[in-house]
Amino acid sequence: MALPSDAGADPVPLEAYLGALAALPVMGNMALRSILALGTPQEVWETVRLGRLPASVLAAFSPKVSEAARCWPRDASQIDPALQWQRWQRQGIGVVSIGSPSYPQCLIGDADPPVVLFHRGDIDVLAAPRVAVIGTRKATGYGRRIAHELGAELASAGVCVVSGLALGIDAAAHHGVVAAFDRSTVGLGGLAPVGPVAVVGGGVDAPGPATNAALARRVVQHGVVLSEAPPRTRPAAWRFPVRNRILAALAQVVVVVESADRGGSMLTVEQAQSRDRAVLAVPGPIDSAASAGTNSLLADGAGVCRGIDDVLVTLGISHDVGGTHPPVSDSRRAPHGDAARVLDALGFTPVSVESLSRELGFDVTRLSVALGELESLRWAQRRGPFVERVARVT
Repeated sequence: MALPSDAGADPVPLEAYLGALAALPVMGNMALRSILALGTPQEVWETVRLGRLPASVLAAFSPKVSEAARCWPRDASQIDPALQWQRWQRQGIGVVSIGSPSYPQCLIGDADPPVVLFHRGDIDVLAAPRVAVIGTRKATGYGRRIAHELGAELASAGVCVVSGLALGIDAAAHHGVVAAFDRSTVGLGGLAPVGPVAVVGGGVDAPGPATNAALARRVVQHGVVLSEAPPRTRPAAWRFPVRNRILAALAQVVVVVESADRGGSMLTVEQAQSRDRAVLAVPGPIDSAASAGTNSLLADGAGVCRGIDDVLVTLGISHDVGGTHPPVSDSRRAPHGDAARVLDALGFTPVSVESLSRELGFDVTRLSVALGELESLRWAQRRGPFVERVARVT
């Protein structure tokens, strides 16, 4: 859907009115598209503000949106599009709409493109090849390690990593990208990694869970955070499924690292498959609930992801795209003594501390000391009565 390229004599840009409309309660992409058929964004804003939406338009809304629409005139009276626009500019928040030069080219022609997108950071990172790395919030150490490695290696290979900035796999993938920047050898023969993209369900001014706030700042520093929800919007359950369609539309390849049989990751897979995007899945232990979804995808014919080479082949690019990148090394200090013996015995799936004690012949105190050292060095993680390895020697 093309929007007008200007707002006539009005000094306020059309994106300011689009942003104001998007800020109304329960205003999703479909509702926004339907009311914009009535005129320019400024005209529609005035129509809404004065409570003059036609009955035929209101009747076409879902019951939830229709109920909210009755209060839109009151809500609109609390919003000044011009002042709100100025505030967003001061905060470094950009707004793009369909038809504007900076609107992501990869979304043009999509079956359901967002009418308006809010962003913080460099939206031009979307010009690079793009791979979505997604998965469960309840990730295992194995899943987080694989996601971190994929994030770091893809970014270093010139690929833009797209994810949702949620806990678990999303965060691990973006931490990997950030690690690639931290360890980059630009100026010493290496090339700069490509920045990440986070597509979030709330406002870009406070994206993701609070525990990922520092990570979100690094994503903005090196890449971009995107949302069709206006700033100050708190994430709501209904926004995440519609967010997933944007994530799928941006990606040329979707890699699922860990996922249950149902959930947001599998919804993203459905959105990707409906857009003819390639979907790869990382194999996992057959008795791990976190890998039930990925193993099912593989059984149903999805491509296998055994590492970055599988992803790059699917993208149709070689591993040395853009030049030769140095490997990302691990900064963890190697353990010694009992800790080294315990690490050798640990795998990337959880094992009970009790069974580990029997296998090594360590009493509880001796094993606890060794595990404490491994945790402090970030080689292992305990969860209740279980422990698992979270990193491998590079």
